[in-house]
Amino acid sequence: MKDADADLGEDEDRIFLSNMPGLMAGLAASTRRDLVLAWKRPGDVLNPLFFFVMVLILFPLALGPSAEQLQAIGPGVVWVAALLAMLISLNSLFSADYEDGSLEQWLVSPQPLPVLALGKSVAHWMTSGLPLVLLSPLLAATYGLPAKVIVVLLVTLSLGTIILSLLGSIGAALTVGLHRGTALLSLLVLPLAMPVLLLGSNSVSLAAGNETHTAGVWALAAYATAAISLAPYATAAALRISNE
Repeated sequence: MKDADADLGEDEDRIFLSNMPGLMAGLAASTRRDLVLAWKRPGDVLNPLFFFVMVLILFPLALGPSAEQLQAIGPGVVWVAALLAMLISLNSLFSADYEDGSLEQWLVSPQPLPVLALGKSVAHWMTSGLPLVLLSPLLAATYGLPAKVIVVLLVTLSLGTIILSLLGSIGAALTVGLHRGTALLSLLVLPLAMPVLLLGSNSVSLAAGNETHTAGVWALAAYATAAISLAPYATAAALRISNE
């Protein structure tokens, strides 16, 4: 019996490994398709980016030239601007696919729906979250944040925007096709995003004060790992519910 169980386990491992190339191909194809569509619709990418830049530029102008005040509020302003910019971009995550019937094809696709949903989230992060992360050092310098603090900001923003893309995909899948779904999407995503905002901004603030900040970074990394593992399945279930 032990030999039979061992042989059965080996057969299951072979089946899983043989399907891995197909799964990776489906993930790559889903990501590549959305990147091509984003290239053809630059407004969907640039609008959240312009919002992020304008918020961070206008705050120092409104508060005045006080260096201490700017350094104190800088981490929070950057994180709030990033969160709101990500929310702006989430509304169009599945809307075009819903309108042209692509979502219905996903449901009957031979590729697992969570893999396709993960590809959508990866493409969304590459077009919405990654540009914010790359621009943040330049904009954070206007608040007088030192280089070591900007490094912490980069790490936390990278993890945080990944989490927001994955959490946002769940909300976008639940509200796709609904009239005035933007407000509902914000209500669904914001409670889940609050821990990300608090951990990220607090870690940067602690780094600015030369205090221990690694706990918040590790907590964000754990949150990101959990989101990568679970969010695609929740998104797939939400898409099935929305298309019933």
